[in-house]
Amino acid sequence: MRKLNPDENDVWSRVAKTVRPLKAKDKSAGRQGDEPPPALLDPIHSPRPASSRDLSLGDSLDGGWDRRLKAGSVEPDRTLDLHGMTLDSAWTAIDRLLERSWNSRDRLVLLVTGRERDPASGRGRIRGAVRNWLESSGHASHIAAIRGAHRKHGGDGSLYIILRRH
Repeated sequence: MRKLNPDENDVWSRVAKTVRPLKAKDKSAGRQGDEPPPALLDPIHSPRPASSRDLSLGDSLDGGWDRRLKAGSVEPDRTLDLHGMTLDSAWTAIDRLLERSWNSRDRLVLLVTGRERDPASGRGRIRGAVRNWLESSGHASHIAAIRGAHRKHGGDGSLYIILRRH
């Protein structure tokens, strides 16, 4: 195991200061207090802001993938446009798309979510919920990474889902 450089050591000590040990009676629950974690309250519909820049599950891409995605030189194997869908129909469509893509051994899926907008108006709710959906889906283990799409594929209103090889 390598030693941390001074910058890494500084970051690590700041992170370590934010950690609080679990109380003995709460270890089985996985967190302090009586409330379950917010993600478990409603993992399908609870929106969590999704940055278009560097979303990832597993984050197992090499530098070559990231360079090609940023340059827009990779074409998606499949595309799904979620405009006009409700939260439930969008979730169903994403689930079906990922199932077909995995069975077809596709690697790159383009998900057109629309830009995140004002949550008070209800606009952009799909974009806000996508990351939670993907993390809680049965396909999470198939996803290598999620990245913001290149401008030619929708930019801030779209996401690349990169599937693992199998």
